[in-house]
Amino acid sequence: MRVLFWGTPEFATAPLRALIGEGFDVVGVVTQPDKPVGRTRSSVKAPAVKEVAVAEGIPVLQPERPRGEDFLAQIAALTPDLSVVVAYGHLLPDAVIALPPLGTLNIHASLLPLLRGAAPIQTAIHEGFGETGISIMQMVRELDAGPVIHSMRTPILEDETALELSLRLSELGALALIEALALLEMGAATPTPQDHSRATYAPKITRASAQVDWTRSAHEVARHVRAYDPRPGAWTTLRGVEVKLFGARVAPRGTLHHAGEVLAVDDVGLLVACGGGAVRVAAVQPAGGKRLAPVEWARGRAVAPGDTFDTIGEPAS
Repeated sequence: MRVLFWGTPEFATAPLRALIGEGFDVVGVVTQPDKPVGRTRSSVKAPAVKEVAVAEGIPVLQPERPRGEDFLAQIAALTPDLSVVVAYGHLLPDAVIALPPLGTLNIHASLLPLLRGAAPIQTAIHEGFGETGISIMQMVRELDAGPVIHSMRTPILEDETALELSLRLSELGALALIEALALLEMGAATPTPQDHSRATYAPKITRASAQVDWTRSAHEVARHVRAYDPRPGAWTTLRGVEVKLFGARVAPRGTLHHAGEVLAVDDVGLLVACGGGAVRVAAVQPAGGKRLAPVEWARGRAVAPGDTFDTIGEPAS
């Protein structure tokens, strides 16, 4: 089977490697253009998927947008039997979806129709889901709405961050993809239409959505921090100065305090009161600085017990 692979971030590399390892003929990879990096933007970084493709000698296409007659001719010349899309980053036109004789499959990191959209991993943690999974679906024009041909479930582990869950789901997606392709080759795949009435959505993360609301319960705040760990990083402000938080866990507190009040800073972490309970934060990253243990941050007199993080809605200076 000749496969045209579409993907960009690290999450997509495990499925690509699985296709190569299982002997599928990956005729090309379509990924986003290299991006400028660093403060001066003077150097560029290739997408993780491109690095794998180049190492394997697979042709790489990097259009600004996956559309136009010239681009369609380029992928048609590769004569793929099937396209596989994993976190590519652009919606595909109908002509591109329909070009391979076997159509286009998409790996989505949720149990569809739940959590359609851009951030299913972060949303599953943020909303306190007990499990999530991988869906292999036939791509259609509507967002993540195509028939599902295979799915696999996995529990969300206690105190798991978005990065940790993403790594597990990437490997699970690779396994699910290979199983789905085996079903296709045997003629045993049975596409199941989604129940659109049950659909929920995981919208793109914005700066505002990553801000910590200390009036929430400790469980909600801890999930919020883990959902955006490591990127974009849940953030708050202290005396108007932004700081990102990582590795939050629920911790007991003995007496009532104001939401956002710092209760302790020690080798165990940063203990902060919430609307109910408290959280212990493992690492912080002040604006313009590097990630630090809270006790290192405190040595610069940036924070001490009794300080209170600003309430949500107060802009960082």
